[in-house]
Amino acid sequence: MFSFSEIVGHEQIKEHMQAAIRDKKPFHAYLFQGEEGVGKEALARTFAAGLQCQSESADKPCKECVSCRQMESGNQPDVIWVTREKASLGVDEIREQLCNTMDIKPFSSPYKIYLVPEAEKMTEAAQNALLKTIEEPPSYVIFILATTEVHKIPITVLSRCQRYDFRRITLDTITARLKELTEAENMPVEDKALRYVAKAGDGSMRDALS
Repeated sequence: MFSFSEIVGHEQIKEHMQAAIRDKKPFHAYLFQGEEGVGKEALARTFAAGLQCQSESADKPCKECVSCRQMESGNQPDVIWVTREKASLGVDEIREQLCNTMDIKPFSSPYKIYLVPEAEKMTEAAQNALLKTIEEPPSYVIFILATTEVHKIPITVLSRCQRYDFRRITLDTITARLKELTEAENMPVEDKALRYVAKAGDGSMRDALS
């Protein structure tokens, strides 16, 4: 699990997420749109952790409270990752994992957060099922959808989400992050080599790190 300071780039988006945590006024549905590897899911996970964080500190997620430790281990009961077994995300999966569990109040957190990665994989029937729940969810429910193909998300769903567009991370930003990490590991690497790796990442921090 990341902290906001460890996620490079997307400064304005991070500011909005942190303000929602600080003010305890998150929107009920978010859409994170952008190419693969630019940090959509990392920020979604960090945002969810921050919303559920039990620390009184303003710096959330704290990584130390019970909720943050549960997030780290993937066992936070009120943060649900909607998964699929096939190439597409079908209506039965949406109903079973999301629609049929929404009315159950959070076990130990202020919110019940549903994260839907690769939201473009939803079938038309699944999209319709999601739309019915996203229109008037319980006050404690938050949806975070992530997609690389926003044009495949129906306008009826888009209109009910706060949309954030994730741009490719700049070459200088990726290079600086690689330098920071290699220095932390005491790995002597030439700046020229780091810049070459960053360029190969083509705007994706994940690909550059790989």
